[in-house]
Amino acid sequence: MRKLFLLLLTLVTLLGNAQAIFEVKGLCIAAPNSDGVTEFVKFIDEELGPNGINTLVLRVDFNYTYESRPELRGNNPLSKSQIKQLVAVAKKHQINLIPQVNLLGHQSWAEKTNKLLEVYPQFDETPQVIIPEKYEWPNSDGLYCKSYCPLNPEVHDVVFDLVDEIVDVFEATGFHAGMDEVFYIADEKCPRCQGKDPATIFANEVNKISRHLANNNKRLWIWGDRLIDGSTSGIGMWEASMNNTARAVDFIDKSVVICDWHYEKAIPTPAMFALKGFDVIACPWRKPEVAKEQVKMMYNFKKNSTPEMKEHFLGIMHTVWSSASEFIANYRFQKAKEINPTTQEACFRAMLAAINDLEAKSQNTN
Repeated sequence: MRKLFLLLLTLVTLLGNAQAIFEVKGLCIAAPNSDGVTEFVKFIDEELGPNGINTLVLRVDFNYTYESRPELRGNNPLSKSQIKQLVAVAKKHQINLIPQVNLLGHQSWAEKTNKLLEVYPQFDETPQVIIPEKYEWPNSDGLYCKSYCPLNPEVHDVVFDLVDEIVDVFEATGFHAGMDEVFYIADEKCPRCQGKDPATIFANEVNKISRHLANNNKRLWIWGDRLIDGSTSGIGMWEASMNNTARAVDFIDKSVVICDWHYEKAIPTPAMFALKGFDVIACPWRKPEVAKEQVKMMYNFKKNSTPEMKEHFLGIMHTVWSSASEFIANYRFQKAKEINPTTQEACFRAMLAAINDLEAKSQNTN
């Protein structure tokens, strides 16, 4: 009887997998604070797992009790045992759990220098740019976020310690390095980078990280904006590059997974990445209509592609840019109330509904 039950369970699992239209049905969100782990585990158990989320990118950064680099621990960081709680519930629901630590860019935010440059100021690409007491954009320094200098001979000894440790504790198959919105690169006042090609510097940094991970059979994920020409595409400086990094798309390892975020329109740049030979994921944020269009777009790309390109369109990953606890609270509140149509919670629900609708139609067709 037990053998029969296990056989039936296997068949149900296989049928369920056959109905999936995307390899990635994901969520990218900040890792919970140490006092929010129980709530987050429950959220995975009661919401993400049952709704078919199979990929969870957790933005950890310095929110962990690093043993290799304890000087880079944030305030009230997650413990190893708390991470293992997240790992356990992800395994329960067959969710691919991928940690993120921002590399290269996003080394500051507003009036705050993040931990890496706080502890190692010698890694700063632009030490002449002082973090203001009150941040405003635009500003005369062109400061959005600080970058570390990728040509500093000591920087990778430090950041790779973080990468290796966080990948190990998460028992992860991949690592997300961020690398979006890098505005400070090849700075003219940097003694190592001045005069060098930004695209080459960016590509070399991606490849250095990718090959370090590949040595341990791990895969690199990054955001895709720096690889899109913001001028010829008309997309501009945020969701694409206006500082000459876009040509790096032709120089980086094809094993890198591209997370292609567009928040105002379902811009069809995933096709460009697939044509270049990359696996690509479309990423919405807070506009439900954009999420629905991205789901439809990725489905049609797969449907109308050659076999060589079809498998590159991995799927959809919703992005959250608030704290985990805030998102969970709003998500649960909106479950019982009329949904505000322009929130990240509503967008997430719209993404799930659009995927589920296509999966149902695909099942009926078959």
